[in-house]
Amino acid sequence: MGLDYTDGCVNFRDVGEYINLIIGHEILPEKLVFRGGSVDYIKDESEIGFPKSIFNLRNRSDFAGLNANYFHFPMSNKVEKYDTKLKEVKNWLNQIIKELESPDLKFPILIHCLSGKDRTGIVIAAILMILGIDKNTIIEEYLLSDGEVNKDLINLSLEGMKNLDQYFYNIDLEKIRENLLRKK
Repeated sequence: MGLDYTDGCVNFRDVGEYINLIIGHEILPEKLVFRGGSVDYIKDESEIGFPKSIFNLRNRSDFAGLNANYFHFPMSNKVEKYDTKLKEVKNWLNQIIKELESPDLKFPILIHCLSGKDRTGIVIAAILMILGIDKNTIIEEYLLSDGEVNKDLINLSLEGMKNLDQYFYNIDLEKIRENLLRKK
């Protein structure tokens, strides 16, 4: 049985909350970064944590009906997004991560694609790597998603990004850490 995209935001969760649950103590701020699937059927911002910024990873634009700043980062469906060594994927991830460096970015943010597991999973994995979260915890967080998830694919993504300073070029990773680790 497939995911019901008309029933709210599938695979929605607070990344900080779930990482803290997996690790067993507070390591990340909660209610700062959310992840999930399509927001097409969201009627009230409370369903998705009142985001101030929405990162849409789908090819299709969001209907801008929520009180948030919208950012659109499409990627061709013909590209294997889990292969983060591919130039197109690397450029796509760098564009997204660069936006997290901005002092004007409003939090909390919601990062989403259609089902909230593949494109979103890769971006969340990159963010968690930048924040120093260990590989096994990143994989465990990724595997929480409903739908078909594959440990080998997220491993492929993590391996492709393992040298963060070279992978994320012209990006101030420390500034991103400051933005994402701040308390609300």
